[in-house]
Amino acid sequence: MKRIFSDFAYGAGPRQACWWDETIDAPDWPVASGDIRTDVAIVGGGFTGMSAALHLSECGVAVTLLEAEAPGWGASGRNGGFCCLGGTKLSDAQKRRRFGDDGARAFDQAEVDAVDLVAELIARHGINADTHSKGETRLAHSARAMESLRREADAGHGRLHEKHDLEADGLNGQFFGGLTSDVGFALNPRMYLFGMASAAAARGVRQFRNSPVTRIEPGRRGHVLHTPAARIEAETVLICTNGYSSEDMPPWLAGRYMPAQSSVMVTRPMTDAELRAQGWTSDQMAYDTRNLLHYFRLMPDRRFLFGMRGGLFSSPRVEAAIHARMRRHFDAMFPAWAGVEATNLWSGMVCLARDLMPYVGPVPGSPGMFAGLAYHGNGVAMGTYSGRALARLALGEPADLPLAMQGPLRRFPLGRFRRAVMPPAYLAFGLADHL
Repeated sequence: MKRIFSDFAYGAGPRQACWWDETIDAPDWPVASGDIRTDVAIVGGGFTGMSAALHLSECGVAVTLLEAEAPGWGASGRNGGFCCLGGTKLSDAQKRRRFGDDGARAFDQAEVDAVDLVAELIARHGINADTHSKGETRLAHSARAMESLRREADAGHGRLHEKHDLEADGLNGQFFGGLTSDVGFALNPRMYLFGMASAAAARGVRQFRNSPVTRIEPGRRGHVLHTPAARIEAETVLICTNGYSSEDMPPWLAGRYMPAQSSVMVTRPMTDAELRAQGWTSDQMAYDTRNLLHYFRLMPDRRFLFGMRGGLFSSPRVEAAIHARMRRHFDAMFPAWAGVEATNLWSGMVCLARDLMPYVGPVPGSPGMFAGLAYHGNGVAMGTYSGRALARLALGEPADLPLAMQGPLRRFPLGRFRRAVMPPAYLAFGLADHL
């Protein structure tokens, strides 16, 4: 595989203390071996790939899913568990300028539909995903940001919390107020992923672990995929690798996605007295209004989850520095909890596109191959939604997607060295956060 971060970023180090691993055991998938024939081969076993597999299996399609590592190893098994509006980093004004009013509204509706799809799958398949929170709350990190939230509330886009309301609403921290949307909920992402996996397996989907696809070539039936121990013939291939993509799988992907690190910590369970001391007693999921945002929530077992964008490099030393910085930010935002132990700290990759929009569509020059990626840190809902769209494309049906998600997926400048654009971008975002 040709990846643009160091080997450490794709190894066991960044995820070895992931809290979700302690909440549910991984399914015991076999390793792919020998000759396999299938209608659809899916590369990647996260939310996108598993949603595609589940939806295809419900239509009677023979599906083989290939995960390069253990089940739940990638972003889908280590994210913050926010099922919410998102998928793009464009502002409302930018969406309207680029796609027109109708196009922007279509994407906004897709965000809502994506959240609804997750809720529907959980209900239909009886998945225990430890769900909580009614909608989510944005908390203003500055007086200027609070003025923007007030304008949104005046336009009917949510319920406003003034600063003096926050403690009574159980959302107290170093904030200037907030705005709550009723769309979205929190969950245990690993439970959700494995719930989909169980439902897909019951419908005949073959799921394989430790089976990285090393080569894809044209075949008599469409495509031939090679893993270290298997040869898979498939009419259709779905590429669902997101931030853990490889530059050569397929070669068209090279330079068209940007992995970016995000880090998470979880505290020990807190007592009612500790929660009251900070004034945070709500199970509402929340994030702040910074460009380099923080996201956080109180979980049902009274642990507190806190996440933020990670570093631009990856090594054991850098990982330790990120954890220390995350702790400093947490203590500054929630000072009453400065002495509360963080039991788990880990990191993983989110995926950005140059145009800051998700992409779902064909891989040019490879008939019968499709890709879905670039959810900008909101893969629970948007990855699930994109997986359903990929299943439709595999069936030869309309994807029923807003035009904003249909590309093209443009290349970043500098090719394999495109990470060089990130430090100045992060610097600009950080400076804007202090205005």
